[in-house]
Amino acid sequence: MSSLLREEMQRVLFRPDKQRLIEFIEIEEPTHGKHFICVSVSKNKVVQISIVRCQIAQTSLKAGSKRSHTKRSSIQECYRRTEVWSLQDLTLVDGRDPDVDDPCFLLHFDKVRTVTAISCSAKYMFVRALVALSDKYCQMSLNLRNFDWAYIKPTSFYSNRGDCVVLSQICFYAFNLVCLSMCPVPLDA
Repeated sequence: MSSLLREEMQRVLFRPDKQRLIEFIEIEEPTHGKHFICVSVSKNKVVQISIVRCQIAQTSLKAGSKRSHTKRSSIQECYRRTEVWSLQDLTLVDGRDPDVDDPCFLLHFDKVRTVTAISCSAKYMFVRALVALSDKYCQMSLNLRNFDWAYIKPTSFYSNRGDCVVLSQICFYAFNLVCLSMCPVPLDA
């Protein structure tokens, strides 16, 4: 579902502005409709953070009307950017409390914007994307506060390795244990 949503938003919102959607998460907002916070990169490598609202307008057709609207055409018209900022203008990302599973975080621009993700994992996924984009395109470290660093930038040996490599290492260790358990043990007489 999220890949279809990503494709749709890329096609409708970001491609016409010559941008590439990098990451998005669903967020909770007080207004009606679905809302997302998105991060995109333009051709000239400017990174933008935007709030996108999706509300499908119900169109009523007169009886006998030959003109019909498909569901796809109404979806195309439902995406609207309600707020847009540059990643360069982001001075601080505050996770509020790293010891509590709180999906809410604060983005400090010229004003503070409160964002409530649909889950804590979505919040961390989005912040990891912001950190990577800030390092890559802005050549600066993003100022983060109140986040569990183990989830932002893992430092363990296995952190940046693929799942297959980790699985093969686990299998190798298990195989070694089986081989060792089959070795004869000398009996003391």
